[in-house]
Amino acid sequence: MTRLVQVAVAGDVTEAEEIRGLLTSAGIDSELETAAEHDPEAHDDPPLKVLVSELEVDAARDAIETLAEDEEETAE
Repeated sequence: MTRLVQVAVAGDVTEAEEIRGLLTSAGIDSELETAAEHDPEAHDDPPLKVLVSELEVDAARDAIETLAEDEEETAE
């Protein structure tokens, strides 16, 4: 079994799912994990780690970087 490595931290579930969708479309499997202790009674989403196989870290980071660049161009 390959080790999972964190490639991003999403501020909320929506952002995490956006990153996961991008990775899935690039053919990269990912998992989410809570990034910090979170009060179960809190009404906000906890930050989430996006994890991928250590074998796919470089490809995942490239895909996430491309997403960030596309969002910057859209915002301009």
